[in-house]
Amino acid sequence: MRLWGALAAALVLAAEPAGAAKLDLAALKCRDFLGASKENMSVILTWLDAYYLGKDDPPVIDFERMSQNAAKLGQYCAGNGDSGLIAAADKVMAK
Repeated sequence: MRLWGALAAALVLAAEPAGAAKLDLAALKCRDFLGASKENMSVILTWLDAYYLGKDDPPVIDFERMSQNAAKLGQYCAGNGDSGLIAAADKVMAK
C-alpha cells in the first residue's frame, strides 16, 4: 500500500505545473492540453479515462482504450483549440 501511495504522490508532483498546486480541468482549453508536457498529458488522460468509466465498470486500466481515446481527443482538440477540454472529452470519450 505504501508503494501505491508514494507512486500516486510522485505522479501528482510530476504532473503539477510550476507554481501550481491544482490543475482545474474545467478551465483547461484544448490548446493548453495539446501544449502540455508528455507527462502532464499522460496524467490528464489517465484521469479522464477513469472519469468516463461507468460506475459498474471494473477498476481496470485499459491501455488500448486509453490510446484510442487519446487519439480521438487529440484530433478533436487539434481542430478546436478554444474548446474546453472537458467539453471536448464529453464529445469523444463519454459512453
